[in-house]
Amino acid sequence: MLMENATDVRKEWSSVVDSVVHDKPKLIKRTRDRLWLSNLETMKEILDIYTFTAEKYTEPDGSVTLALNEIDLVENGPTEAEARLCMGRSIMEYAMEYYDEYQIYSKAPNRKGHIPYVFKALLSDDPKKTGEGIVCQDGKN
Repeated sequence: MLMENATDVRKEWSSVVDSVVHDKPKLIKRTRDRLWLSNLETMKEILDIYTFTAEKYTEPDGSVTLALNEIDLVENGPTEAEARLCMGRSIMEYAMEYYDEYQIYSKAPNRKGHIPYVFKALLSDDPKKTGEGIVCQDGKN
């Protein structure tokens, strides 16, 4: 059986955590609740397939606007690098807000799909790296 009983996990908490960190994730059952316990490296690997993408627009003044596809965010900067940094910061701010309001946001039909992107940003905890990782394609003005 893959599911471990929560009572047994609680009794052996230290060894369970060691096992999760050094061996593999655990599936835990508590009455009707089902839980997943893993280390952050495993979660980062799972979320690796989720990529932030954006439409890139060059404005008449030469500035660059990025419109994120996965989350309704738009940022502008004097250069693409600055727009990416602004977008990375906006993603992080949104991820923190989402996490703070998780019970509401995760159930909202228009936000439920954001969950993997939110956790990808939270685990990265680096707005610059997040912004640099956005895959951009030219938008049509």
